[in-house]
Amino acid sequence: MSVKINTLEIENVKRIKAVSLTPSENGLTILGGDNGQGKTSVLDAICWAVGGNKYKPTNAARDGAYTDPHIKITLSNGLIVERSGKNAALKVIDPQGNKSGQALLDSFISELALNLPKFLNASDKEKADTLLQIIGVGDQLVKMEQEENRLYEQRHAIGQIADQKKKFAAEMPSWQGVPEQPVTASELILQQQEILRKNAENQRLRLQLAACEDAVVKAQAALQEAKHALAKAEYDAAQARKSAKDLQDESTAEIEKSISEIDAVNAKVRDNLAKAAAEQEADGLSRRYEELTTEIECIRTARRELLHGANLPLPGLSVADGKLLYHERAWDCMSGAEQLMVATAIVRCLKPDCGFVLLDKLEQMDVRTLADFGRWLESEGLQAIATRVSTGDECSVIIEDGYISGAKPEEPMQTAPSEPPRYVPGWKQK
Repeated sequence: MSVKINTLEIENVKRIKAVSLTPSENGLTILGGDNGQGKTSVLDAICWAVGGNKYKPTNAARDGAYTDPHIKITLSNGLIVERSGKNAALKVIDPQGNKSGQALLDSFISELALNLPKFLNASDKEKADTLLQIIGVGDQLVKMEQEENRLYEQRHAIGQIADQKKKFAAEMPSWQGVPEQPVTASELILQQQEILRKNAENQRLRLQLAACEDAVVKAQAALQEAKHALAKAEYDAAQARKSAKDLQDESTAEIEKSISEIDAVNAKVRDNLAKAAAEQEADGLSRRYEELTTEIECIRTARRELLHGANLPLPGLSVADGKLLYHERAWDCMSGAEQLMVATAIVRCLKPDCGFVLLDKLEQMDVRTLADFGRWLESEGLQAIATRVSTGDECSVIIEDGYISGAKPEEPMQTAPSEPPRYVPGWKQK
C-alpha cells in the first residue's frame, strides 16, 4: 500500500497560526481561501516536514509568534513526523516507538510529489526522458528514433533527387523513327558497298545478255552457215533471259542520305538514350524512396509496439520525436486536467510507495475540471492536497488568517514571553 497523509497539525509556520487537518484518503483535498491567508504555507510546511531542510522556508517562523514552528504529520504507514523547537529538528517515530530520520522518509517519498511544478515546467524532452526512465525502454527508443531520422533524411534526399530527375527527363527531347543505338559511317559504307556489288553483278548479267543477243543476230545472218551455232546461241540467250528476268537495281540514295545525316541521327539517338537513362534512374530512386518509406513505417510500428508493451503509468501515454504525448497530443495541447493526470501518474511511478502529491494554485482550473481530476485520483487510489484562491463549495476547507475557517479560537490567546502557548490539536474545521 502506498503511503499517504492521515493527519497534519501545523503551528506558526509562515502565515499559518494553527491548522489541524485530516485530508481525504483518496481524491482531492482543496485548501481554499483568499490570497495571503496561508494556503500555500500549509503545503510548504508539509514539504519541510517530510522532504528535509532543503524545503525549509527562508522565513519559516510566523511573524509575531511567541512560540517556535511546530509540524506534526501522521502517515498511513504508522510513521509520525515532527518538527518543533527552536531548531525545528526532525523526529521520525515508527509504530513501535523506534526513532529514525530523513533517510527513511526519502526511501518512499517522491521529490516530485512535493514539487510537482518541477515536472510540469520541465522541457518536453525532460518529461519524455522521465517517462522512458520509468518504463525502461529509453535506450531502445532512442536507437529507433535515430534510425528513423537517418532513414527519413536519406529518403528525403532521394525524393528530391528523384523529382529533379523526373523533371529533367520530362524536359529532354525525344525522337521517333531513329535507331535505338547510334550508328557509324563504316556500317553505312558497308551497306553501300554491298548494294554496289549487287548492281555490278546485275550489270555483268546485262552485258552478257547483250552479247548473247548479238550472237543470235550474227547467227541468224549466217543461219545457213551455222545452224548449230545458232541453236547454241539461242539456248545461251534463253538461259541469260531467264537469269535476268527478275533483276532490279537497288538505290543507294537512302544510304547516301543516311551517311550525310549520320551526326544528326546519332544526336537524336543519344537524346533518346539519355532520356531513357534519366527515366530509369528516376524510377529507381522512386522505388528506393518507397523502400525507405516501408522501413520507416516498420520502425514506427516497432516503436509503437515497444511502448504498447511497456507498463505505462497511464493508458494513452507515448513518446515520439523526443516529446511526451497523451492520446497523440503534445503537452501544450493537453487540457489542464490532463496535464495534472499525466504528471501525477508519472510522478507516482517514480516512487510507487508515495501515495500523495501536493499541488499549488489550482485556481486556473474550472470546477468541472477539478471534479474530473478528483474522480481520477480516487479511481487511482491517490491523495492530492491542493490550494485554490476560492471560497466556493469545491474547497474542502477554507484557510482564513492562518486558521481553518470556523476553527479559529473565539478569544485571543493571552500569552506571556515566559510561558508561550502551544497549539492545541483539537482545533479542527467544523
